[in-house]
Amino acid sequence: MKYAVIIEKGDDGYGAYVPDLPGCIAAADTKEEVKQLIQEAIEFHIEGLKEDGMPVPEPASSIEFVEVAA
Repeated sequence: MKYAVIIEKGDDGYGAYVPDLPGCIAAADTKEEVKQLIQEAIEFHIEGLKEDGMPVPEPASSIEFVEVAA
């Protein structure tokens, strides 16, 4: 499955979250680190849902870039 992941740059590093998996987040010093950590977090999150007998949400979110004059 492919989930949309939002990666944001902050003052002290990067944060990431998955809109389709509430509570699935990661934070790291670099973008590469946060990408690796969010992948692991997604896998862990899905594993936990399955162990608890809960449904795994299908990916539904998508991302589009909108160009505007600034």
